[in-house]
Amino acid sequence: MRESALYETFARQPLAFERGEGCWIITTDGERYLDFAAGIAVNSLGHAHPHLVAALTEQAGKLWHVSNLYEIPGQSRLGERLVANTFADRVFFTNSGGEALECAIKTARRYHFVNGAPERYRIITFEGAFHGRTLATIAAGGQAKYLEGFGPKVEGFDQVPFGDIDAVVKAIGPETAGILVEPLQGEGGIRTLPNASLRRLRELCDRHGLLLILDEVQSGVGRTGKLFAHEWAEITPDLMAVAKGIGGGFPVGACLATAEAAKGMTPGTHGTTFGGNPLAMAVGNAVLDVVLEDGFLEEIARKGLLFKQGLAAVADEFPDVIEGIRGEGLMLGLKCKAPNAAVQQALRAEKLLAVPAGDNVLRLLPPLTVSEEEIREAVARIHNAAAAIQAAEKADA
Repeated sequence: MRESALYETFARQPLAFERGEGCWIITTDGERYLDFAAGIAVNSLGHAHPHLVAALTEQAGKLWHVSNLYEIPGQSRLGERLVANTFADRVFFTNSGGEALECAIKTARRYHFVNGAPERYRIITFEGAFHGRTLATIAAGGQAKYLEGFGPKVEGFDQVPFGDIDAVVKAIGPETAGILVEPLQGEGGIRTLPNASLRRLRELCDRHGLLLILDEVQSGVGRTGKLFAHEWAEITPDLMAVAKGIGGGFPVGACLATAEAAKGMTPGTHGTTFGGNPLAMAVGNAVLDVVLEDGFLEEIARKGLLFKQGLAAVADEFPDVIEGIRGEGLMLGLKCKAPNAAVQQALRAEKLLAVPAGDNVLRLLPPLTVSEEEIREAVARIHNAAAAIQAAEKADA
């Protein structure tokens, strides 16, 4: 077998897909899978959504790239729509969540610099977090497995236990610039930060002159049943990183900010070659066309509850396989008792795709357009997979 020309950085599953239809994805040899991975919460409107396809193909026939040396009308429109529907006054477009987080981190540091406090550059983060793969964002996440072998850790990040507000209070010092947190940890194991804790972080930031930075790369754009997960806590951040679902499968990211938080980001302080390009903006606007339709977000919350109830019944029946259900809306996780890799393999045998996470969790992240029938089908396949694992365990006993 010929050696791969690719970096060996991914432990890929032995599957190759050639096309998709909504919540379904078809392999090169014609096998149909129910896709509850959605490209790790990226394909927010499923595969080959006709409105997204039309927007992309129309733009592709006009103009692909001009750079940010010039005005990009689609970028202005998407920025204005995000401002109109969020806390933000300013938007910087990127290609990925990692870049959006880099922008947020730089914006927070720059804010204090222009306020005459350049010593305030440190950011408090939480254990188990995942903020990206750049040198700064792996330092922000603080996970040893991502930091190993890449030289000295980028300075300026202080980790505290997830949800430990007392530890946050103790970590605040004269060099602290802000607090960075995922309202709902994705890779960390579908762990929800309680609304009361998020409100407390907002209060601490207000009291100490810090910026509250939210990572909603995975939890945003309707995933939990609100446009952004922090809305459940009825608070607003100063900065927020967005990506994944905003592009519906096309690389789009964004850093959203209040005018005050972004006041230091003047010409020359930050930039991007591809961020906000016409193709990406056409798709991002098309995604918002659908997600902002009346009733769309309410449907996500309702379907999420239906899904959660179905999964809870499976967990009750197979407690030696699944310990419990985590998450909100259509960002759910199976807290596994059996190894999550074994559960993932059993689901794959049932032609259902899911995503592993930390804390022995398996993520279920279907397109937001998933139907009730497809949810019931997924629950049935998860039931079959759990039954197969239990039967195999009994046979081995």
